[in-house]
Amino acid sequence: MKKLLFFVIIITAFFQTKAQDQSAITNSLVLKVEGGSIKGLINQDVVSFKGIPFAAPPLGQLRWRAPQPVNAWDGIRDASNFGKDCAQAAFGPNADSISKTSSEDCLCLNVWAPSKNNSTKKLPVMIWIHGGAFMFGSGAQQDFSGEKFAKQGVILVTINYRLGRLGFFAFPALSKEQPKEYKGNYAYMDQIAALKWVKNNITAFGGDPNNVTIFGESAGGVSVQSLISIASAKNLFQKGINESGGGRNGVLTGRPINKENADSYYPVSAETIGMNFAKRYGITETDEIGLAKLRALTVAQIIDKGQERDVSSGATTYAGPILDGQLVVETAQSFYNSNKPSNVSVMIGSNSAEVPAGFVNAQNKDDLFSLFGKMKEEAKQIYDEDGKAEFGQILSMVNTDKVWAEPARFTANAITKKGGNAYVYLFSYVSPAMKQYMRYGAAHASEIAYVFDNLRSRNNDPINETDKTVATMMNTYWANFAKYGNPNGTGLANWPKYSTATGQIIEFLGDGKAIGKSEPNKKRLDLIQKAVESGNLH
Repeated sequence: MKKLLFFVIIITAFFQTKAQDQSAITNSLVLKVEGGSIKGLINQDVVSFKGIPFAAPPLGQLRWRAPQPVNAWDGIRDASNFGKDCAQAAFGPNADSISKTSSEDCLCLNVWAPSKNNSTKKLPVMIWIHGGAFMFGSGAQQDFSGEKFAKQGVILVTINYRLGRLGFFAFPALSKEQPKEYKGNYAYMDQIAALKWVKNNITAFGGDPNNVTIFGESAGGVSVQSLISIASAKNLFQKGINESGGGRNGVLTGRPINKENADSYYPVSAETIGMNFAKRYGITETDEIGLAKLRALTVAQIIDKGQERDVSSGATTYAGPILDGQLVVETAQSFYNSNKPSNVSVMIGSNSAEVPAGFVNAQNKDDLFSLFGKMKEEAKQIYDEDGKAEFGQILSMVNTDKVWAEPARFTANAITKKGGNAYVYLFSYVSPAMKQYMRYGAAHASEIAYVFDNLRSRNNDPINETDKTVATMMNTYWANFAKYGNPNGTGLANWPKYSTATGQIIEFLGDGKAIGKSEPNKKRLDLIQKAVESGNLH
């Protein structure tokens, strides 16, 4: 898990930084929401409201509790600045144990909307769930500004949710406490609480609570998959966009809460991991006394510099998403393989060279192909037909295909069978300024700045016209899907609706153009599907 998180976090962090407002503000707007009145800032034709609480601060006895109703405030709350990020480790070998911009008091969201709506119709809503391996990130990162979506006539909401051990944690005494409340998946509970807040309050911003699209990347994409399968989230959204969020078991999916050796991916239960973490600080009791001692730990101790294992014993101390049996009763893969109906429509896809390793690991070609078991020779033939491909490229392709590309296709097939519509993409565009860093294709998270049309200079190189064209195009596709359930529109290349018969997708090409086409890597994805489903590739 440590290596897994390392690659996801480092690549994601490369593209995402904390937002800074540099535009001139001309006016303000006051609205009434749950908790009281808020004052946002108008910048030309966009109004923004930041740091809006959607739940009570999860402090003290509310640590590892389901989110509670927001605390009301007197007067008009200033919503011109972002709230704190949810508690997380700081980057760098000499960094503080906890990021100085983060706090346990972090359950807030941000809203961007058109300052004027000339239509009598309520506007579509998009809710962004950030990535970061469920360990890092926030809704306030620079790439996530909703200005361009607002200019497209879409209200954009970004949210925070608890991370790391504050977001996913199980412990014997905790499982017995508050028996009527959900346990373990506090991150998902926060996300659902934010969705409920949007449902109840978005009309004040001019939004339509019955036209909501959730979207996210990496762990945010995993969250989209989970929310589609969680009964408590039903009717809180109508569409989902999954950017590099998988769909199959094994990658940030679900660990049994108290059963050992029940899952080959997660043989150690979440409660055992919680006890491992307690022992990290000399807490041996598993009853109410032990739980009280855990709640007495500082937030920096809980974060523990982002460590997932006890450095002395080597025991796993972080669980990740949990199959708690109440809120989360199954993985997305299990849900998609079931007969349970779902009419949610999705856009889903992956980047062409997500990560160089971290999920599937090997030292050389022979080691890598041996991971395919009885299908070793078949894998060699498909990934390295002439024996001349670079090992690094093959490793990147296998990681990309197994973790993201094939699961995206699996999800699209399942959604269409359940009565929903699916649109599949492959993002292959690499900015000229980044080609020296992305030798094999578009890396994990590199599409985000284009989706939000929030381009920043890379390596002091100017933003070229092709970059701008790709950003405008992708932002428009995403906004159209939120508006109509179909990404297509005037002036855009046709994005074919996915069907199991044709398997057509859209590819954002290296030259900056987009084209609807048959899946270009079908042989690779067919191999991965067969290898995974036959048990030859774990």
